Amino acid sequence: MEGRGLTLRSKSRRQRPQISAPKPISGPLPANIKAKEARQGASPADRDQRAPQKDATSDLVKRRYSTRFNPAPDFDANAPPVPLLPPQPGGLAPAAISRKPSASDLASEAPKVDLNALRDPSLPVDRYVASLLANASEEEIQKYQASLRKVKNRTSTDLQQNVYQNRTQFIKISKEAEKLKDEMRTLRTLMAELTTALGQTTVGNTPNPMSPTEEYVPKRNANRSSVANLESMWNVQLQTLWKTVEGSQKFLPAVPGRHIVLETGNWAELDSATWKPRRPVHIVLLNDHILVAAKKRKRVDQSQTNRRGPVPTKLVAEECWPLQDIDMIDLAANLGTGAAREEAVDRGITNAISIRVGSKPYTYRQDKRDTTTKNELLQTFRKTVEDLRRMLRSETEAASKPLEAYGLLAGRMSYTPKSETFDFSEIPRDKSDLRIDVDGKQQNLRWVESQVDDLDIDIALQRFELAVTSIERLRKLARGLKGNAMAQEVINGKVDERAAKLAGMLSRALVDTHSFPMATKTNVSWLSRLGCEDQAREAYLKARSEVIAKRVRACVFEGDLPLYIFQISFVYFTLIKNTISIYQQCFPSVMTSSCIRWAKQHLDGFNALLGRQLSSVQRGTSVWEKCLNIVHDHAELLAEVGVDFTDLVARGLEDYGEQAPGGEGMRTVQPGELPPSPAPPAMI
Repeated sequence: MEGRGLTLRSKSRRQRPQISAPKPISGPLPANIKAKEARQGASPADRDQRAPQKDATSDLVKRRYSTRFNPAPDFDANAPPVPLLPPQPGGLAPAAISRKPSASDLASEAPKVDLNALRDPSLPVDRYVASLLANASEEEIQKYQASLRKVKNRTSTDLQQNVYQNRTQFIKISKEAEKLKDEMRTLRTLMAELTTALGQTTVGNTPNPMSPTEEYVPKRNANRSSVANLESMWNVQLQTLWKTVEGSQKFLPAVPGRHIVLETGNWAELDSATWKPRRPVHIVLLNDHILVAAKKRKRVDQSQTNRRGPVPTKLVAEECWPLQDIDMIDLAANLGTGAAREEAVDRGITNAISIRVGSKPYTYRQDKRDTTTKNELLQTFRKTVEDLRRMLRSETEAASKPLEAYGLLAGRMSYTPKSETFDFSEIPRDKSDLRIDVDGKQQNLRWVESQVDDLDIDIALQRFELAVTSIERLRKLARGLKGNAMAQEVINGKVDERAAKLAGMLSRALVDTHSFPMATKTNVSWLSRLGCEDQAREAYLKARSEVIAKRVRACVFEGDLPLYIFQISFVYFTLIKNTISIYQQCFPSVMTSSCIRWAKQHLDGFNALLGRQLSSVQRGTSVWEKCLNIVHDHAELLAEVGVDFTDLVARGLEDYGEQAPGGEGMRTVQPGELPPSPAPPAMI
C-alpha cells in the first residue's frame, strides 16, 4: 500500500476515509473534537502518524473542489432597476408559511363582483371566471354566485323601472307634442287673421274725398307687402299673362292665390325619338301649373309685307299641366358614354329637360346653350312642387280638423261592427273643435282619447280596480253630454268595447277562483259595476256544475251500493250547499232565484241517478232503507243555507223499472259483467 501510494480509488474492503471540506489546522482543535478523540482512544502520537495521510487526502480534495471564478462585470449606475418577481401562490408564500391567515385576510382575498369588467361586451366569460375562481374555495364560489344573483336582480329591476319611465315619458311627450301642434295651428290662424287685418288697413289708407281739404301725405306703410297687395299683384300678373299668351285664360282661370313663379323663353321643343327641333316655345311656371306656349307668326296685312325687320310673332298656349301630375328630369344627368354622349353634346342635349306626363315624355332644349337657365328652372320647379305639397297638406289637415278628434277616438282599436260603420257625415264642419265639461274644466275629445289610452294600459296590466273606475267615470261623462249625441255615441262605443274585453278577463278569473269566497266576491263586484251581473252569474254557476260532474265521475262503484250512494249524495249536497253559500255572499238577494233553480236542476239529476242505482233493489229491504237514510241525512246539509229540499229528495224512484225479488244485502256483480257506471245528470 505504501509503495503504490495513497489513492482514493482503492479497492480494498477497508473503510473508506471520510472526505470533508478543507479545514484550517493551524489553530488549536475545538473542544468537541478533542472529546471525540478521547472517547475513541486516540493518542497524540496516533494523530501525528495520520498527519501525512491527511495532508495527501486534503491535497486531493483541494484539487477536486477547486473552482474558478470569472471577474465581476462592470455595473452601469444608470441602468434601470431589476423588475420585481411575480407574486407567488398563497400556499408557497413565506408569509403564509410563517403565520396563520386570519379571517380578515380570507375575507379580503375573496373574489368580488367587478361591475366595470362585466360591462365590457367583449369580456371572455369562461377565461375570466376560471382565472378569478382558480384558487377560491367552495364557500367563496357560493358567495360570488350569490353576489352575481343580487347584481342580476338589481339590474333587472332597474331595467323594468327604466322601461316604465321611458314609456311614461314617451306618452307625456306625445301629449305635449300634440298640444303644441294645436297651439301652433291656433297661432298660424291668428297670424293669418292679423296679416289680413293689416292688409285691409293698408288698403284703406287712401284720401277720403268727403274729408276736410288738407294736403294728403302718403305713408310708407302703404308700400308694405301685405296679403292684399300680393293678391292684387298676382291678379295683375294673370291679366298680363292672358293678354300675352293667347288661349291661356281657358287653362288658367282666376283662382285665389294663383300667381307666376318663373317665366323663361328661348326654348325649343324636340322630338323625343330623334331629338330634332320642332318649334320654339315659351315656358311659364306658376305655383300650381306649368304652361307651355308655342311661338307662331302673326297675320299681317298685304300692304305691310314689304316692310323690313323681324317677323312678328305671338304666343299661343299649347300645353298646361298641374305640377303634382308631372315629373321634370334633367337629361344631362342620364347621358351615356362614348359616341352617344358626344352626339348628345353636339345636339345640345346637356341643356335639355324632359317633362313626363304619365307615360308620355316632352323634351325641351334651351337654345342659348346656357345651363344656368336650365338649372334655375329645375330648382324653382322642385321648390314650387314642395311648397304646393305642403300647402295641400295644410289645407287637408285644416279641412279634416273638425273630424280629427272623432276619427282618432272612433277609428282606433275597433272591436265591434258598430264602430267600423260609424258615419262622420253628420258632424258639423263649422266647429273647429268640440269642448266638453269635465269637473268644471273645458276639455276636448283628445283628452278623452288620452283617458282611453290609460284605460287600455290598466286592462293590459290587469289593474282591474283602476280599469273599472275609469270605465265608470267615462260612462258618467258620456251621460252628461246631452247636447252632443255624436260625441256621446263615440265615447259609449269605445267604453263598451273596453268593458266587454275587461268583463271577459274577469269572467275567466272568476272561473279559476270559484271555490274561494273572497276572490269570487271581488270578481263579481267588478263585473256588477261593469253591468255584467248576468255574465258573472252564468260563469259562476257553470263552473260549479262542471265541478259537480267531475267529482261524481270520480266516484267508482265497486259492488257496495250503500257506499256508492253515500259518496255521490255527499258530493251532490255538499257542493250544492257550498255553491248556495258563496252565491248568497257574492250576489244580491234579488238574484237568489237563479241559484235555487240551478240547485233544483241538480237535485233532479241526483234523483235520476239514484233511481237508476236502486232500480234492481227490492223496495222495503234493509239495503233500500239504508240508502234512503244516507240520502236524507246528506240532504239535511242544505238547511244550513236556508234551503229545504226534503220533499223533493228521492222523488220518482218508482219510475225506474221493476223491483228485483229478494234483493237483500249487497249487490253482486257476475263474472265478466261490468259494474253499472253512474250517469251524470241531464243538465251536466
